[in-house]
Amino acid sequence: MEEEVEEASNSSALPEAFLDFLKHNGLDPSIYTASHSTPRYIRLKPGCEAQIEAIEAEIKCKLERVEWLPGFYSLPPDVQIANSNAYRDGKIYGIDAASGAAVSALDISAGDHVLDLCAAPGAKLCLISDILGDSGSVTGVDVSRHRLAACRTMLQKYALGNRCRLFVADGTTFSIIPMRVHANSKSCESGLEENVTFKEWTSRRPWKERKEAARIRKGGAVLSGPELIYYGCQSGVVGLKNSELYQTFCDTEFLSCGYDKVLVDAECTHDGSIKHVQKFEHWGWDTLQRRVLDAERGDSLTALQLKLLTNGFRLLKAGGLLVYSTCSLTVAQNEDVVKQFLEENPSAELQAIDAAENWPCKNGRLPKTLRFDPLTSNTSGLFVAKFTKLAI
Repeated sequence: MEEEVEEASNSSALPEAFLDFLKHNGLDPSIYTASHSTPRYIRLKPGCEAQIEAIEAEIKCKLERVEWLPGFYSLPPDVQIANSNAYRDGKIYGIDAASGAAVSALDISAGDHVLDLCAAPGAKLCLISDILGDSGSVTGVDVSRHRLAACRTMLQKYALGNRCRLFVADGTTFSIIPMRVHANSKSCESGLEENVTFKEWTSRRPWKERKEAARIRKGGAVLSGPELIYYGCQSGVVGLKNSELYQTFCDTEFLSCGYDKVLVDAECTHDGSIKHVQKFEHWGWDTLQRRVLDAERGDSLTALQLKLLTNGFRLLKAGGLLVYSTCSLTVAQNEDVVKQFLEENPSAELQAIDAAENWPCKNGRLPKTLRFDPLTSNTSGLFVAKFTKLAI
């Protein structure tokens, strides 16, 4: 009875406008109280299983294996891992189990070339690299330079960047192919001269490149095309000329030369990230109104999400798989985007996620789509849809 009173009190603390928003989307306000008991999740790097007891002793907490998601463990939400040797040494990293499920839905296989079109802040990118191991390649794209720099730091910390490329670029127009393909195609614009040959990556950029970057920052200019900010020694970049790296293909050529798997974890209002919503108690509910509830912002986001999904699908090879996800729980940013995308792309087909038979999630409002939330899944909120590309 006391718990029921507490939950009612917590939900009543939410502003009326947000409660109306939840009601409009068929969401239970108690989702935002369940997060207090929602565990945090970590991914254990493959090969570190023998060190679980040592990790538990250090953080003074037992790691509970997540039975439905290999390599994942849960721990109480108040346990801190940032100061542990296991974290500093790159043996564990934090990633919500729902996010892990989105990556798992891609069915990544050895040798796959995978595109993460909205890669920052990098946990899913690390998981993709982890699964691929010593095969295939990963291309991470994000429009935010400083957030993508954080991805680079993560890849280096966890020694997962060997087969990875990171591009600061607009995900709605990105057009660079996987590195398995080299052909005499048109080169898209970049900030480097065409005859530049890429040597092994180093964090110490040449003086000329640093000067150009400083000029761009000072003048507020925007790069004319994708900017490569990191590449591993086995990513296929070393030895290429700039014109070879930035070659572009027509849409029909992506049917055979595109990516095997594409993840579009699109920018959204983050209303399904319960801990994010709780921060508005400190930031001020007026900020929530501006970032989550504002209709104009919502419309611009759904337009962006559709463009990201459409371009991600364009870059997918025939027979490949794409996963679209958001940490929003709204219909407009999820099922409505998927429905419009399917109407506009006859070669796209929704796929059932077979592994989800054992996942603690519920069905979305469209068949074959899934939803995670704290009440149902004991995770953060996430929407997941999986597509394949038909050769028509």
